[in-house]
Amino acid sequence: MAFLKKYLLTILMVFLAYYYYSANEKFRPEMLQGKKVIVTGASKGIGREIAYHLAKMGAHVVVTARSKEALQKVVARCLELGAASAHYIAGSMEDMTFAEEFVAEAGNLMGGLDMLILNHVLYNRLTFFHGEIDNVRKSMEVNFHSFVVLSVAAMPMLMQSQGSIAVVSSVAGKITYPLIAPYSASKFALDGFFSTLRSEFLVNKVNVSITLCILGLIDTETAIKATSGIYLGPASPKEECALEIIKGTALRQDEMYYVGSRWVPYLLGNPGRKIMEFLSAAEYNWDNVLSNEKLYGRWA
Repeated sequence: MAFLKKYLLTILMVFLAYYYYSANEKFRPEMLQGKKVIVTGASKGIGREIAYHLAKMGAHVVVTARSKEALQKVVARCLELGAASAHYIAGSMEDMTFAEEFVAEAGNLMGGLDMLILNHVLYNRLTFFHGEIDNVRKSMEVNFHSFVVLSVAAMPMLMQSQGSIAVVSSVAGKITYPLIAPYSASKFALDGFFSTLRSEFLVNKVNVSITLCILGLIDTETAIKATSGIYLGPASPKEECALEIIKGTALRQDEMYYVGSRWVPYLLGNPGRKIMEFLSAAEYNWDNVLSNEKLYGRWA
């Protein structure tokens, strides 16, 4: 710690320079050719567009959502667009047993997994919170708990492939907006859990990237219907949003932003938080932590 204090200014300057200028690698569609990808919430909106982009890039895709009929159409279109293979498994992410079994079945269909794109979401009606605990519970289960369940189930395959996880979140998981307390709580939870998990992977040398995707309002039918007549901000195109999610994940970025203003990533990227996280890591006795970790085991 004395070393850190002595050279703090230099460390901070290097850290900030790395944070803002390190993403020099350029995305190439061939990065996804032959990759095995799961996309949740893929019957419509952003998830459907993600599946179509992946198909054009020659990836293997397994899509899921609740509507079997809609998924059948998505799979048929993916095959027309050039997917290496395309399958669907219908089910609800309110069912944690389904979520876990779905990953195993998808892995069997593709023979492994390179990328897990967690895109499904439960929207709530925009309204003041009046103590509706069931809405909070359901939002946390679908928008947060199922993300954790899916990730844990996928982790052995992702560790083997040194793969990636895309966690589709929202600006509402970085700053507060009125009228969406249950939804916002679930999105803040995603940041807390997956950003912490990313830091643990770094310590444990687990080569699985986690990209937190911070989205503004997107012009999906569901989002526009939910906000119509209440929220007056502009909506961005879902097709471009889907491509940016794929790009950020393929480039193994910690965070990607797709919002209306180009200043938002700088305002919400929060270098102060990054600096504090960097410095706080020096307060741990990692030798003891890693020694104890061996007693309890790691990812199966």
